[in-house]
Amino acid sequence: MRRAGTAVAAVTALALAGCSADDETPRPAPSVAPSFAPGAEGVGDPYFPLYGNGGYDVGGYDLKLTYAPASGQLDGTATITATATQDLSTFNLDLAHLVAREVTVDGLAATTKAAGNELVVTPSAGIVKGRAFTVVVDYGGKPQALGNETLGVGGWLRTKDGAFALGQPESASTWFPVNDHPSDKATFALSMTVPDGLEVLGNGLPGERASSAGKTTWRWVESTPLASYLAFVVIGQYRVSTSTHDGKPMIIAIPESLPADGDAARSLARTGEVADFLATQFGPYPFDSYGGVVLDDGRVGYALETQSRPVYGNTFFVGRPNATVVAHELAHQWYGDSVALARWQDIWLNEGFATYAEWLWQEHEGDRTVQQSFDRVYSGFNWSVPTGDPGPSRIFGDAVYQRGAMTVHALRRTIGDPAFFALLKSWPAEHRDGNVRTEDFIEAAERAGGKDLGDFFEAWLFGKQKPPLP
Repeated sequence: MRRAGTAVAAVTALALAGCSADDETPRPAPSVAPSFAPGAEGVGDPYFPLYGNGGYDVGGYDLKLTYAPASGQLDGTATITATATQDLSTFNLDLAHLVAREVTVDGLAATTKAAGNELVVTPSAGIVKGRAFTVVVDYGGKPQALGNETLGVGGWLRTKDGAFALGQPESASTWFPVNDHPSDKATFALSMTVPDGLEVLGNGLPGERASSAGKTTWRWVESTPLASYLAFVVIGQYRVSTSTHDGKPMIIAIPESLPADGDAARSLARTGEVADFLATQFGPYPFDSYGGVVLDDGRVGYALETQSRPVYGNTFFVGRPNATVVAHELAHQWYGDSVALARWQDIWLNEGFATYAEWLWQEHEGDRTVQQSFDRVYSGFNWSVPTGDPGPSRIFGDAVYQRGAMTVHALRRTIGDPAFFALLKSWPAEHRDGNVRTEDFIEAAERAGGKDLGDFFEAWLFGKQKPPLP
């Protein structure tokens, strides 16, 4: 009787609802009309509010470019796959000193407007939140670098036989349309056509090379998402060596202007050895290829952790082999590349750990111990600039690099070696291909150490006086 009564009640309820007992098709919720609005002209980074753009997330870039060294002209198309993170009426791409000739969104012509170093794109119809879309930009011009009074020059630089493009915190917008902020990581494919006799180096795995009518097309693919400032291209006359290390391609390029067996070549020849040592500290190497490129150019007095294949200014190798700088840039493959920044304020998470990797490598080589490296810096350091918030003009200063490394070592002394070295591996493993903030690392360190570390990090990252030794 209870079953019969339940069935009668169910049929009655269905009848009242205007349905039959056999109609199990779910009825859609009432639709809400999209509220289309322009994407923000910047991601709102506290240090660089107008870097990058809002309203979408890029999945991948596919560049098909041609460069003429004699004239400095760059031409081609960029295909960008993305997903809307809001209802978009228009959106911006970062593009500096180059002209977009034609833009389509999902195959339909879009209207565009250049606004400084921004390309404002208005598609033929609004793009609803969550929808994937494809942008194709046909563009060209004579690329130029971006100047920054405090941070120096970054981006495209022409050379006597080619060009190169790299830099930090921004560079990508000088040679392709991009969401130029590390919080929006994406895959990257490059096809670059240049005159025969020139080499082209890029990120990731080499693709098939083809020559025709006096020109050669070089292809590179980085299938692991990268931050835009980690994309690079180098065009010129290089000795390129290709080998295999741990089952992956190892590609090293030395300019023909430098000795084939000189200090730069001997330093980069240790790339595999250094990467293997770092893997014992940080866990498995996170990318599909290894290598490095040296630039013989006086404008480049730095090295940069361009993903899978760091680029080094030759100044690091003048008069001596230097595997320590190789250790620094390779450490970034874990700390800074695979695990990238969500905001530039937290750059110590990149540079502090890469500097600490130098100390680990020096100890491994039988040079000074990590503790000795710490003591040398700690004794006379200027503590007035906080590592965790150095300010936009000091993101490449000693507070980020040296004090950052001291913070790492002080953490080691505070939580002990077993917890510390476990953390060195678990952090890049847990956040692989992601973006992080200092708050995320503090939480991970507290889990690893099993205690509250609020006072410790307040003193070492944000205090302006010498913190006590742990």
